[in-house]
Amino acid sequence: MKFIIKNKNNDCIKSISLEKFELYQNFIAELSVIKKPATATLITSYEKINSFELEKFKLTLEGINIRIKYIYSHNRETVITGKSLKINSILLNIKNPENELLIGSLHQKKDIIHKGTVRSGDRISSNGDLFIIGDVNPGAIVSANNNIYVWGKLLGNAFAGENGNKNSSIASLFLSPLQLRICEIVAIGPKDNPKYQYPEVAILESQKIIIKPYLLKSKLK
Repeated sequence: MKFIIKNKNNDCIKSISLEKFELYQNFIAELSVIKKPATATLITSYEKINSFELEKFKLTLEGINIRIKYIYSHNRETVITGKSLKINSILLNIKNPENELLIGSLHQKKDIIHKGTVRSGDRISSNGDLFIIGDVNPGAIVSANNNIYVWGKLLGNAFAGENGNKNSSIASLFLSPLQLRICEIVAIGPKDNPKYQYPEVAILESQKIIIKPYLLKSKLK
């Protein structure tokens, strides 16, 4: 089992190997001195982590300003538990989940393209831009360090600029989200459906999120 801490620039600042999940408690004092904010990735093998243990772990880290961003595991129940706590949790299908080449490829990947509906309870995150070709249903969460493009209906929650990029934006063919966030600025989605038949984009202006028509460019070329 491995525990990886990264700073807001996605640079690895701490990597800890654990024999058992419960041993993370031995490292809390050490983690508390890490420069904040930071994110955490947990890579497990077949160890089952129940909801009580994982929620306690999550709250302990949040208490020292570290957010769990990813869980990679062979254990299906561990992945389901992670998803229930709104953590990006991925079921591994290879023999060695702690292989450094795997971890490098997982975290160096930038832009992500997702084809299909993002359903309630699903969460998709990207280290770069995030492209959704389909709808984002209410109860779903999509997030990206940079921009979000939804080629469909955006009805759930969307968070752009997670790495502090104030130039990030959220665009959709039908922009009617429950909540938008760009960097640390949060806005509740409009009560009424979009009135016009063209794409819209949410951007930051004067520390406020505003929505305006989106002029399609050659972004996907």
